[in-house]
Amino acid sequence: MFDEILKLVKDQLNGNQQVANAIPTENSDAVPHEIASQISSGFKNEASTPNGIEGLLSSIQNCFAGGSPVTGAITGGLVSSLSSKFGLSPAITGAIAGMLPGLLQKFASKVNDPEDTSVTPQSIRSHLGV
Repeated sequence: MFDEILKLVKDQLNGNQQVANAIPTENSDAVPHEIASQISSGFKNEASTPNGIEGLLSSIQNCFAGGSPVTGAITGGLVSSLSSKFGLSPAITGAIAGMLPGLLQKFASKVNDPEDTSVTPQSIRSHLGV
């Protein structure tokens, strides 16, 4: 599942040349990996709540509606991490955080697409160990 998240992150970054060009060349691999790690950690944290994996799946499916708990949790850690680890400016970290709802929507589409078996509720459960 991590590889699928990483691929979506890279695709999303490459689709926004302004953000992609603002990432220093020496961090061009590390930044997408950090974003994917933050998303994966956010998923694990959300799955450990009382609502469990079902709550996580619901949050992912509704992430593009404002105020999703999983989006909010990931955004805070992501902005802080990108700023401290890579020295990215607030404008760039904000732009990356702004891409999260769209990225999570694409992830949710993969989960819900019966023709796409790259990410399924079962693979999410397996990845999260629940």
